[in-house]
Amino acid sequence: MSGVELVVVGRVGKSHGLDGSFVVEDASEAEERFRVGAELIVDGEPAKIVGARRARGRPVIRLDRSVRRGAALQVPRDSLEPPGEGEYYVFQLVGLRVEEQGGRALGVVSDVVPGVANDVLELDSGLSLPMVEDCVLEVDLDSGYILVAPGFTDPS
Repeated sequence: MSGVELVVVGRVGKSHGLDGSFVVEDASEAEERFRVGAELIVDGEPAKIVGARRARGRPVIRLDRSVRRGAALQVPRDSLEPPGEGEYYVFQLVGLRVEEQGGRALGVVSDVVPGVANDVLELDSGLSLPMVEDCVLEVDLDSGYILVAPGFTDPS
């Protein structure tokens, strides 16, 4: 799989049953990624899903080979559907500079995590910003930055 850009869609979690099935941790919201017959890349090698169900709302899958707990479940980036208007994949946002309207640099996106009501941008500076229209004014993937409204951080 060298030369193919891969995207993490989940991680191998704890085992579920005695048949080699496991819970998918940090699973992608795209349920089709975890259906029987779907192919994932694990530790650089393809693995086919041969069993799939849900438990407590989370995907539980079995692959055609054993894999280590904690291993990343990946797919080729070019296999992803384009996001809808105003939607982004986490990998598109991680690494973008974040600036407050007026030019103050706030940091760089280190992660996007699910919040109670909305996703939250976590910055390398320790700031957390809600992914809501009132806060995020512009996302410019080409220029590599996110513009946020004033008032969502403590002044410094």
